[in-house]
Amino acid sequence: MVFIPSVSRIKGMKKIVDIDPKNPLKEFEYTGFQASNIHTAVEIIKKMKKKNAKMFFSFTSNMMASGLRGIFTQMAKEKLIDVVITAGGSIDHDLIRSYTDYYLGDFNLDDRELHKKEINRIGNILVPNKAYEVLEEKIKPIFEMVYSKEKIVSPSGLIMEIGNSIENKNSFLYWCSRNNIPVFCPGITDSAIGLQTYFFKQKHKDFGIDVTKDMKNLADVVLNADKTGGIILGGGISKHHAIGVNILRGGLDYAVYVTTSSPWDGSLSGARTNEAVSWGKINKKANSVTVDGDATVVFPLIYYNLRK
Repeated sequence: MVFIPSVSRIKGMKKIVDIDPKNPLKEFEYTGFQASNIHTAVEIIKKMKKKNAKMFFSFTSNMMASGLRGIFTQMAKEKLIDVVITAGGSIDHDLIRSYTDYYLGDFNLDDRELHKKEINRIGNILVPNKAYEVLEEKIKPIFEMVYSKEKIVSPSGLIMEIGNSIENKNSFLYWCSRNNIPVFCPGITDSAIGLQTYFFKQKHKDFGIDVTKDMKNLADVVLNADKTGGIILGGGISKHHAIGVNILRGGLDYAVYVTTSSPWDGSLSGARTNEAVSWGKINKKANSVTVDGDATVVFPLIYYNLRK
């Protein structure tokens, strides 16, 4: 005998609805698997906005190298986000792509051949070495200008100046700077900009980037917010800094994770939202969801549904 539970015994049970081929996103709520989680993510972000929660936006560097940069830029332009926390490579990629291009390749290219041709591979994205020559050219005068004002700068202060120096409106940092959206980067020295900092310090021994200078500013944002929400794409230092600082207020009130990592090895990148509850990084009463999937696929779907 097949046991079929009574609908009345399971709270919130919904009937699976077949996707309409003419409007495939319409029925995500009733589709199952990650489609249902994408719908939940959209609804949680809508709640964040409706409740005027301070919106923390966190993502990993590789995403800025991809076409997701366009969506991130639009979000900053429209002030849909309040605080950005990311890794150093994101700053590299946005600065470089404001002046030159990246290219689409293949995951299975011969990396030895690419190295001979001075081309670097990020998955199936190709970045010529010359791109980093552009970064060096653009960052030097910014360092000089910052150094003339203060010898020790915070990451967010340096990033604000980088954004102000960019005139390309397709730049994420351009809009963050113009709209006064702080970009916190606790691991900024783990980047090409970090390497350029090393070179700059050879002649300017008293110059430095002090990540602790941002701690109070970030803490003040958290402590002064009535509610906080987080859109966390990927993991690593960006994710942990965003959820970790919210311990100061008892955790995020809303959280949406998108990840390709698994939780089975205890990694922070693969940890689900419920694990963060145990740390007080997400409030035990929070609305939260983890969507398993590649952010380059998942996040455009989430963003598209938010715009409807």
